[in-house]
Amino acid sequence: MDDVKKPVAGPAPVVVGWPDLLICGTAIVVALLPPPDGQAPAMMRAIGLMIFTIGYWATGRIAEHLVALVFFLLAMLITVAPATEVFSGFAAPAFWLMVGGLLIGGAVDRTGLGRHLARAVIGRAATSYGKIIAAILAIDVALAFIMPSTMGRVALLLPIAKSIADEAGFRPGDRGWSGVILAIVFGSYLAPTTILPANVPNNVLLGAAEALHGVAITYFDYLLLHFPILGLMKTLILGVLIVKLWPDRPVPKASEDRQEERWSPAEYRLLCLLVVALSFWMTDVWHGILPAWISLTAGLLCLAPRIGVLAAADLDHTLKLRPLIYVAGIFGLGSVVASTGLGGFLAQGLLTIFPVSAGADAINFMFLALGGAMLGLLTTMPSVPAIIAPLAGELASAMDLPVKSVLMSAVLGFSTAIFPYQVPPLLLGLYLGNVPLREGARLGMVLGGITIVTLFPLNFLWWQWLGYLR
Repeated sequence: MDDVKKPVAGPAPVVVGWPDLLICGTAIVVALLPPPDGQAPAMMRAIGLMIFTIGYWATGRIAEHLVALVFFLLAMLITVAPATEVFSGFAAPAFWLMVGGLLIGGAVDRTGLGRHLARAVIGRAATSYGKIIAAILAIDVALAFIMPSTMGRVALLLPIAKSIADEAGFRPGDRGWSGVILAIVFGSYLAPTTILPANVPNNVLLGAAEALHGVAITYFDYLLLHFPILGLMKTLILGVLIVKLWPDRPVPKASEDRQEERWSPAEYRLLCLLVVALSFWMTDVWHGILPAWISLTAGLLCLAPRIGVLAAADLDHTLKLRPLIYVAGIFGLGSVVASTGLGGFLAQGLLTIFPVSAGADAINFMFLALGGAMLGLLTTMPSVPAIIAPLAGELASAMDLPVKSVLMSAVLGFSTAIFPYQVPPLLLGLYLGNVPLREGARLGMVLGGITIVTLFPLNFLWWQWLGYLR
């Protein structure tokens, strides 16, 4: 009987449930509807495709990279947009910034530099979970002032965060591990939305305000308006939520298990490379080289003969195909939304649902904040300022507000991330950090609820006190 082979378990059967029927049924029905007067024929097909794609990304019923591949296929089959728009994610600088970041992260892991930096970062904080989270969030905020790319910050800090979690005795699946990774990825995005030019949406808003309305947004004005509440206060709330929702107790390695290793030549070479890359990131306003190409250059140098620290064979496990496809799909969806005019159509729809009126400053402010957050759910965060900016003049006239105030309100929307798919760096960080996306969604929903109920009203009072609403 011992010689009888046990059957090998196959893949779990696919079970079609009511969420699938709801998502697919709604997408098909909407796609078959005639377009509104004056809209492109592909408009309703684009909306149907958006419902399908975002529906499955939000529910997680199908692996995210598979949903992205289906998006590419359907977008071409039903011709919602040209191939240059559908596959634009692969040409986006942020995509190649991620490629370079993955190579840098792999080098930090392979050389052991992450472990040494982790020990230097947490120091005595290793015995306190709250202090570890606070130290990570402080690094997130500080790095945002000198490194103008969320994707780059996540790629740089993630291997160090994993080493911090390991030094504290956490393993993937532990609440402490999840807390450390969540602190790195959310901290790298949320507070930096209030700092110029630390995020892609910030820069989109800056350029659109100048190009469309001739409104110059200065570094100090942007920081003063947004950082105290959306940046600093929100980061403090983020830290408290992580400690409370993912409580754990560090178990630092015993001293005999933490023998101090000498730094290897590879670590010194990599550290020098990172310092040079960071100096280029900090000074991009002068030399004009995009962060993506700095990241890719650093990543390729990690593979270079003699000076590099990675072997060619390391590409197989360093460059993760699934998150790259997923992120390219997110960028592609944003391009489809923009090219079909869908973003403006959705924004106009919000205007009819939530009519605004002159003089009702509190109601108008909440409409702008909630409207931006809702657009972020439908179109992903980098698209929010690109959609709101062209409508700012019309909204300002209807609300009797300065155009600059309406433009600045976009920050309230794109800083309120509910689901990881809305922000590609969040997705990348959670995926590579071995934290389920549902954990990111859980934190996003709780923090988003607190933001809407408390921070949005506080922002209204802050803006009113600064005189931005009149």
